[in-house]
Amino acid sequence: MDVAIAVLFAAVALLVVITFAKAVRIVPQQRQDVVERLGKYKRTLNPGLNLLVPFIDAVRTKVDMREQVVSFPPQPVITSDNLVVSIDTVLYFKVVDSVRATYEISNFLQAIEQLTVTTLRNVIGSLDLERALTSREEINRHLSGVLDETTGRWGIKVTRVEIKAIEPPASIRDSMEKQMRAERDRRAAILNAEGQKQSQILTAEGEKQAAVLRADGNRQAQILQAEGQAKAIRTVFSAIHQSNPSQKVLAYQYLQALPQIANGQASKIWVVPAELTKALEGLGGALGGLAQAAGDVPTPEAESDASAVEREAAEAARAAAAAAQEVHDQVRAAEAQVSSRPTVQPQGLPAPEPVPPTSLLGDTTASQEPNDRA
Repeated sequence: MDVAIAVLFAAVALLVVITFAKAVRIVPQQRQDVVERLGKYKRTLNPGLNLLVPFIDAVRTKVDMREQVVSFPPQPVITSDNLVVSIDTVLYFKVVDSVRATYEISNFLQAIEQLTVTTLRNVIGSLDLERALTSREEINRHLSGVLDETTGRWGIKVTRVEIKAIEPPASIRDSMEKQMRAERDRRAAILNAEGQKQSQILTAEGEKQAAVLRADGNRQAQILQAEGQAKAIRTVFSAIHQSNPSQKVLAYQYLQALPQIANGQASKIWVVPAELTKALEGLGGALGGLAQAAGDVPTPEAESDASAVEREAAEAARAAAAAAQEVHDQVRAAEAQVSSRPTVQPQGLPAPEPVPPTSLLGDTTASQEPNDRA
């Protein structure tokens, strides 16, 4: 008897627990439960603590009210230019009315998928491949409008439709890659040509500016050089007139210039003419006559230094006479060697008369003696 009473108490306790469990329902946030009483819609449970009639009320569905994301598998679609492309779509939606989503349609996810496929085929079928690849925003807006209008009576709100990928056939992809490669090559060639053009333009401008600056520099250099030469000539001319040189000094300067004339690169043999002293005498006489005619008489200061200059001139004249005699002897020796040969010599000009060294001294020694005596 005691065992039967214990079993009865246990059964009653179990029944109470089950009844309490069925009477109390806790609904989490962002979820709604559709309750039916004896198979008929009774009410919708909101988030929080809710009480039900045990064994009479039952929860039909639990609807998630959050926004959901569904990715549909690739669907083959034919474009207006008869190309089959594979399109992947992503759908964003949320349930706004749990009662209609439960009783208006049996499986709203499958219905949305089929509606998306059919709408997508209608939209893509009116576009060619190039426009379909570049008009994703337009396709998304059209799909969203059609799906939102259709699923509104199901208690579902389509928030966004995105085309994830459009895959053309392999042959079309190869052709597109070749076209893109050719386009890139064309752009690269154009950029390279423009770069070379700019480089040549800049180079030409730089050469032009360099030539202008170089010409300007040469002009300035020539102007400065001409001014320097003019100033040097004026200085020398003024110094000559201020020093008032005599004809002997001019003859001495002429003798100093003779070795420089003989040392030219094109001069191989330089023969001193026999009329050198006469030329010097004539030159000195002409200069002296000009000096007397112009009143160019040496100053006392110039006469004081004339003796030293005349001695140097005499020494230079002796050296020139010795060089002339040496050259004359070499010429005579060469003529003797030629005349000793048995061959017939062609008739030429008569040999010049030997010039004694004393004749080169001329009036130099004679003019030196009065100075020595003085």
